[in-house]
Order: sequence, then structure tokens, then C-alpha cells
Amino acid sequence: MSVRIIVDSASDITLDRAAALEVDVIPLKTIFGGEEYLDGVTISHKEFYEKLIESDVHPTTSQIPPYEFEERFAEAKEAGDTVLCITLSSKLSGTYQSANIAAEDYEDMVTIVDSENVAIGEHLLVELAVKLRGEGKSAKEIAEVLNVEKKKIKLIALLDTLEYLKKGGRISGTAAAVGGLLSIKPVIAIENGEIAVLGKARGSRNGQNLLREYSSKQGDIDYSKSSFLAYTGLSDELLHKYISDSQELYAGFGKQPPIFTIGSSIGTHAGPGAIAVAFFIA
Repeated sequence: MSVRIIVDSASDITLDRAAALEVDVIPLKTIFGGEEYLDGVTISHKEFYEKLIESDVHPTTSQIPPYEFEERFAEAKEAGDTVLCITLSSKLSGTYQSANIAAEDYEDMVTIVDSENVAIGEHLLVELAVKLRGEGKSAKEIAEVLNVEKKKIKLIALLDTLEYLKKGGRISGTAAAVGGLLSIKPVIAIENGEIAVLGKARGSRNGQNLLREYSSKQGDIDYSKSSFLAYTGLSDELLHKYISDSQELYAGFGKQPPIFTIGSSIGTHAGPGAIAVAFFIA
């Protein structure tokens, strides 16, 4: 019997990364008009942003239905495995609820964790789960640790605009309108599983300074754990500029944190031109 870790694609764990971590990723759906795509499966991160930029239709996303979780749970049960299922924040999607509905007939072998995060914040929690599995912990033991450690994850992002969050219904039109004035670049965070606007700066340079400032104020970074960086869109130029200007924040890791791209599930709401950082605080 082994622990099978199942996650959703809002973690932005690609198929290659999933294979390396030995986790199963269930894709959320992204819909452009009448066309439906599986995040990271039938549309790559790069293809999504090319389509987002070229299309006149704003995409929408769809949560994972219970039957897709149930299929994976049934496969694990037949193999004699237990399941640790990690989902994006329940306050941002019904995916966590779908997993719980699917688990009703598998309560003896399925444990579900609400990451209270998204993207690289969720990804950090998955990586920790993989580490704990490697140490021989059971699904329930891993979940107990994750439910404590997830409170220490800080995900902060600099967006090019709040317009995509407004279109996706994640923030009010009033908040988005303020961000659209005078090339204002908003800095957001995931706090208690929800999106919070931390501040706004005029222009990309000031936005990166604000991102660095808020990152440094989150508490003492736990350099014994992983930290991730990520970006949306087709260029990582802004992210590398942020890295170059923020060496003091990451010197304790000994090397630059890994860089990931953000896929369609979260990119639909963040839009292109965003950069994000995620780390544990001590």
C-alpha cells in the first residue's frame, strides 16, 4: 500500500513535473467561447497565452466535477493505495467541494486537504507532501502536517492589471477601475484562502519595488524550505528584473528558487504580465 497524491492543475504542476514528483494531476477546464481545453493537457501554458492575447473572447474556467475525482479514487482503491488529495483554495473554487462529494464512498482511504492557496503556493504544499511521503508518513499524517504548514505559505504577486480578476468575478469592478488608472500595477496576495489587494504602484518599476517591499514584510522567510517564482504570459523579462533587484531576499536559499509558468486555470484571472513569489515563513 502506498500514498497516492492527487492534485488539481491550479497548482500549475505540468505533466513533466508531475511525473518527477510522482503525483496525479487532474486538469481544470478553460473555455474560449465554444472551445473547451484541459489545463496543461490539451492546451499548454504557452498556447494559452497566445490564444488569450489573440482572442476577442475572454475565457472562463470550470471546476473539476466530482466524478473525475471519483474515477481517480476508484483507481487508487483497486490498486490498494490510500489517497491524499490537495486542492486549490475552497474560497476560490468549488473543486474542494467536488473532491469531498467524490470521497463520500471512500472515507476509509481518501484524505482531502484544502491548500487555501493557488498556483505556486499550492505547488509548495504539494512538494512538501511528496517529501513527507518519502519519509514514510501516511496520508492522514501528511495531512496533519500540511494543515499546519499551509498557514505559513505566503504567495504574493504583481499584476499588470486587475481587469482579468474583475472579468472573472474575483474582485469588484470598483477595485479594478482604481487599478486601471495611471498605469497602476496592483500587488495582491492570497490571505486566508482569498485574494487580497495589498497595494498599488504607478508603473512596472515601482510595482516591482512594492512587491519586494511586501515580500520582506511577510515575516522571516524559512530558508530551510522551498521557495518558488512564477510568471504569466510569454515573457519572463519582468521576473528576471525582479530577481536581479531582490537578491537580498533570496540569498539565504543559497541559489535562485525554481521558476515556473502559470497555466490557464489561474492565468485566466491573473492575465499576462504578472509575476509571483511564494515561500514559507518561519
